[in-house]
Amino acid sequence: MQTRTDLALEQAGNVNGGEGIVLRRRGKAFRITEIIIDSDAHGAAIGRGKGRYLTLESERLSQFSNAYREQVEELAAELRQFLPEGEILVAGLGNSDITPDSLGPAVANKLLATRHLRTELANDTPDAEFLHSLRPVSVLAHGVLGQTGIETAELIDALRNTVHPQAVVAIDALACSDLHRLGTTIQISDAGISPGSGVRNSRKELSERTLGVPVIAIGVPTVVDMHTIVAHYTGTNTPDGQAGLPNMMVTPRDIDKLLFRAAAMIAAALNLALHPQLGFEDVEGLG
Repeated sequence: MQTRTDLALEQAGNVNGGEGIVLRRRGKAFRITEIIIDSDAHGAAIGRGKGRYLTLESERLSQFSNAYREQVEELAAELRQFLPEGEILVAGLGNSDITPDSLGPAVANKLLATRHLRTELANDTPDAEFLHSLRPVSVLAHGVLGQTGIETAELIDALRNTVHPQAVVAIDALACSDLHRLGTTIQISDAGISPGSGVRNSRKELSERTLGVPVIAIGVPTVVDMHTIVAHYTGTNTPDGQAGLPNMMVTPRDIDKLLFRAAAMIAAALNLALHPQLGFEDVEGLG
């Protein structure tokens, strides 16, 4: 039975270790599951490539949590482990005009871009020394192929010789197969991303193989397709166009709240991870 999902945890199913696959669980503010796949060959069994995949699960991200600060700080700590030293390019993937697909642009709008500070600020500017100490970060949110005629992978590849990033962070909305993970889960991976793959609209892959630098993907599942829901709950497979059941994408009724709060959480955590000089109160002020 095939289901549409971008989550490695769902593809892994009940895998609990095994040849070439390590599974660990931990976490305080989140329930964290870490899957490490040591080769593409071993990952083929669950439809995933070599890499490290973290799934952070909580209550609904659309709802305010009393543990919000702890969640942001724990997410930031996990993100730091993926980030190399040096300049970082953050790409917010998706279409800001379609709410379930707007996570990437929403996060990008809340990030602190700092690459320009060393050349644009005079040395006698108040706080210039502190601002110059921040890691160079560039932020890109250019829209989708249908809006621009340009693949995100093509644009990032063209920017590499200008920006010279040590890594690319790609943020995108995801698809899941389990309704309980819809809007409750954050996935981080260093295996790259094929935007739109979970909804059968896969674009050019963003990965170290295609871009020449590490690609850290961050995403939240915002949609699940109806055939996958049927398959998940009945154990049967209903291919598109069969059984008189047209397919459609399903999203939570509070999708606006989900995108607003999930974007704020990811942006705050990413700002903390990229700039350790900042504290929680500093990054909250940026949102």
